[in-house]
Amino acid sequence: MKSKQYLIADARKEQIIKAAIEVLTDIGYVSTSLSKIASKAKTSTGLISYHFSGKEDLMNHIIVYLVEEEKTFIRERVEMEQTNMGKLMAFVEAGIEYRNIKRGNITALLEIVFNIRTPDNVPYFKGEMNPEEEVQVRLEEILVKGQESNEFGDFDTKVVGIMIRGSISSAMSLPQDDAGIKDYGEKVKENILKMIK
Repeated sequence: MKSKQYLIADARKEQIIKAAIEVLTDIGYVSTSLSKIASKAKTSTGLISYHFSGKEDLMNHIIVYLVEEEKTFIRERVEMEQTNMGKLMAFVEAGIEYRNIKRGNITALLEIVFNIRTPDNVPYFKGEMNPEEEVQVRLEEILVKGQESNEFGDFDTKVVGIMIRGSISSAMSLPQDDAGIKDYGEKVKENILKMIK
């Protein structure tokens, strides 16, 4: 069990991360600085530097935080389902819904992923395995298990998984309108059913 001191430190780190997400969403990665994050978090740059070794370290923590938020949101919906078909439909619905209600999180994630580089100077999104791919792996597991149980037909699970994630990600380009998002989600599910049968 964590001591009170560690819980306070964790709360401060989360406060900084949430402030950084807001700043990234408002002004983008290039204009984001530790001083702007400190101002938003109503703290000092010194306190940020105490918890994170610099902007890049903070951005890496934000990526992990954001991906964990999305994974948890999707996992909670998926685990309520018994069949692989139910799990797949829940995955799609949750992914699209998350993009509708958590646009700031997705915007911040995209700002980071398309602007930072690995220590080897490779753009982050081209890295061998980034935390966001864990969501893709979970989707592919559902597809494989669906094939093994004969709920789904024969198809390339990696390709179909990428297509499904692409259609989920594209929900970000739609106006933030619950009826339009719901309609989009239904059409995506209809087309997925055609692909996997």
